Amino acid sequence: MLSEDGRIIRVDNPWWSFYIDTKLAPELDKHRCGKWMFFFNDIEFVEEVCREAALGKVVAECKHSSCETLAKGRRGVACFYLNMDDDEAHRRVIAFMLEQDLIRRTKSGKLFNIGFKLDDQTRAREYEAAFKAQIRLGDFIDLESGEFL
Repeated sequence: MLSEDGRIIRVDNPWWSFYIDTKLAPELDKHRCGKWMFFFNDIEFVEEVCREAALGKVVAECKHSSCETLAKGRRGVACFYLNMDDDEAHRRVIAFMLEQDLIRRTKSGKLFNIGFKLDDQTRAREYEAAFKAQIRLGDFIDLESGEFL
């Protein structure tokens, strides 16, 4: 349990660590749910970020790659889950990601126009060139200034 009332829990398996708001997570719809992602190498940092996102009600659920994944020399990935059509949640997650400096920038300082990925796209094995985001960071913020549109 991460919260005293037992509402926010952490669940670990050999591949992932999940941070779940047990009251809000059931609102995530299988076909509308997706994630904003970022990559990491520091497990302590990502654990704190995910804990803060869950406890701060930024997301109903998030996860990150396990210690075992990083021990194998791989880069980890973290995912913040929300429903595709929830603009308020997109803005909340993007603001959190900007505050935590989780979105990479180009050499000129412009934010990368990362995509929101539906879980249906993951289940369909849409990766890299096959992945076409329906929602992108630039739909919400100016990539040069980082200001919300």
